Amino acid sequence: DEIKSYLKDNLKPSRYGHTLGVVKTAIELAGIYNEDKQKAEIAALCHDIAKNMSYEDMLKVIEEENLKLSNDEKNSKELWHSIIAPIMAKRIFEIEDEDVLNAMRWHTTGRENMSNLEKIIYLADLIEPSRNFQGIEAIRDISRKNLNDAVLKALTHTIMYLLTKDCAVDLNSIKARNYLIYNS
Repeated sequence: DEIKSYLKDNLKPSRYGHTLGVVKTAIELAGIYNEDKQKAEIAALCHDIAKNMSYEDMLKVIEEENLKLSNDEKNSKELWHSIIAPIMAKRIFEIEDEDVLNAMRWHTTGRENMSNLEKIIYLADLIEPSRNFQGIEAIRDISRKNLNDAVLKALTHTIMYLLTKDCAVDLNSIKARNYLIYNS
């Protein structure tokens, strides 16, 4: 309730609605894959905690924490909210669980060798009920049958989307996808 109250005050209504959709989806996926539903709920609630912060405020946190950003991260401010999310969750709600914090941190790009909770939050963010794009139903269907296959399909979709928009692709997404191909 404390987290929801904070989010209502600090997120745009549409972002708060998206967050509740991610929570619903994450809890459902946690049930399917025998993961801790409470951890999934907390990570899902906090994944976009920094989404409506100004870039100036996010940069201040990055500097305060002495974070070293990759070249991709420096040049993609859209990724900053996921880098800042675990820091804000620690500061505001004293969340210390590393898996929960990592799920927040990697919900946008993914990374190599993600935990199941990280995969669940990554996937839930993409397929929650208010999302709508070509191919989403296939990803939703796979997500209920095979977590790795669904994350692979989701990463492929996101990378292809970025390529069609002539955007840079964060190296972590490529590494995450390759890891799943090599290890599934």
